[in-house]
Amino acid sequence: MAEIIQRDGTWAFDGATVRITPGLHRSVPLFRQTYGEIAVPLEAVSGVVYEPERKRGRLRMRLREGADPLLQATGGRLPDAADPYRLVVDIDRAGVAEYVAEEIRRALLLDQIPKDPTKTYLLAGPPVPVSVRSSDGTVSFDGLQVRIDWADTSDRVKRATGPRIIALGDLVGVEWLPNSGYQDGFLRFVTRETAFSKLPPEKDPYALDLWGSARRDLLTALVATAVTARLPHPSTRTGTDYADRPAQLPAAVPPQADHHDVLLRRLRELGELHRDGVLTDEEFAMTKAAVLRGF
Repeated sequence: MAEIIQRDGTWAFDGATVRITPGLHRSVPLFRQTYGEIAVPLEAVSGVVYEPERKRGRLRMRLREGADPLLQATGGRLPDAADPYRLVVDIDRAGVAEYVAEEIRRALLLDQIPKDPTKTYLLAGPPVPVSVRSSDGTVSFDGLQVRIDWADTSDRVKRATGPRIIALGDLVGVEWLPNSGYQDGFLRFVTRETAFSKLPPEKDPYALDLWGSARRDLLTALVATAVTARLPHPSTRTGTDYADRPAQLPAAVPPQADHHDVLLRRLRELGELHRDGVLTDEEFAMTKAAVLRGF
């Protein structure tokens, strides 16, 4: 057993699995504490390195592409401190950190673990049900459907449409960008019908606009990961890889006729909201223009 225990957390390697447990110190980000222990099978590891610095060092683990739904969902956008595959190491424990890294590297070599992308997720992701309250509302996922309950501060167009319920089978992807404290983030659930509707997050009834506490809004990555873990693996998709390029079009592109039907349906919905007085003339015009641009 190779193990290192630090205030930032614990890494323990038994020859087959690296168990990463977050520390309980207040300096450990809320996201890592909430995500909890992660069991990383050796076959999911691409490499590990210890990076010494003047006052302290860092253990960093690299995973094989496609092995972890967390990395797939967040796309490398997690803040460094919230990255569970990074461990801050006190300078007097540098020798132990080097030993742990060397033991993992030796096992990778002996077991001849490849570094190429995986064809299935090797880590499970967060258990369900999972629910997170964000600045724009509460998002929940029970393994079968996503539910969004809007906050009192949400855009009134969103509140007027009521809770949003999306079946897992209707989803083609998840887009996530963290609230950095300097720039708003968002969590968007993409279906075949909404894939081409590029409404801004504050107006999109399939998206949470993350503008409040960056510390708490970061927890929406839990839901993004739980959903991603239950969607088809990227290796099963053809054409443009939607999960790797969230700003691009999904792999399963609806026929052009379907685009037209979706556009008409979306415009009818906006027209009804306008007639009912939910949308002002200005809001209707702006939202309609955004929908048309998206198509």
